[in-house]
Amino acid sequence: MLQGLKIYHKKLELIQYINVLKSEFKTIGFVPTMGALHQGHLSLVNFGLEDNDYVVVSIFVNPTQFNNNEDLEKYPRTLDRDVNLLKTVSGNKIIVYAPSVEDIYEGNTVSQSFTFDGLEHEMEGAFRPGHFNGVGTIVKRLLEIVRPDYAYFGQKDFQQLQIVKKLVELHKIPTEIIGCPIFRASDGLAMSSRNERLKPEYRAAAPFIYKTLKTAKEKFGTKSAKAVTEWVAKQFKNHGLLKLEYFLIADVKTLKPVKRKSTKKTYRAFIAVYADDIRLIDNIALN
Repeated sequence: MLQGLKIYHKKLELIQYINVLKSEFKTIGFVPTMGALHQGHLSLVNFGLEDNDYVVVSIFVNPTQFNNNEDLEKYPRTLDRDVNLLKTVSGNKIIVYAPSVEDIYEGNTVSQSFTFDGLEHEMEGAFRPGHFNGVGTIVKRLLEIVRPDYAYFGQKDFQQLQIVKKLVELHKIPTEIIGCPIFRASDGLAMSSRNERLKPEYRAAAPFIYKTLKTAKEKFGTKSAKAVTEWVAKQFKNHGLLKLEYFLIADVKTLKPVKRKSTKKTYRAFIAVYADDIRLIDNIALN
């Protein structure tokens, strides 16, 4: 334990402490992370602290949601730095759970198979097969261990947010899932742990992603989804550094690409871009 901030590496010890808090009728918020914390994570923790007596922050690089082993190996692991950052928010209301792979998976590091009413097949699901089985497996496991009243997820991973809401609904997990606004750097780039790995010229170019999304939103007011999608593709085709993987406009409920606009539906634009070998995602509400 460090200066009032409790750190647990074993789930049984964490569960015992949470049992004590629950016996005292304390409310518990939860922010699951893979570490390499930044201001975006801290904004989620702050939302949690506003609503709850305590917030559990898990720091765990989950192997089952990586399609690429090299990406898993390179993912930053900075527990001491993360803990010090959390201390700047609260010294005694945050509980850190930093388990080993063994503590979570008990020697069986494989994903369960999930169906999320088709949400898992769109966008990220299409480009990263099996990814959401890994996400579903770890989130379900963590929610069962922590048993929070509320759990906080950023809208940068909007598809993941919708899938977690569906997971909780389908498996009747008694936690309310709260989606929080995307936290951006001053130049508009969505905060991500991957940003730390961007070479300077790619970091300087990356705000182009959000700038393009904002213009796409303006265009969507008067143009068709197809016309906006073609316009975005052209912007990236002419860009020297950033490579577009996908851009699409989807219905927020089904995440299916829009065929024809309807005034009765809510839409969001989603984008994935490669900056050198680093993959950046973002999205924006359109109406």
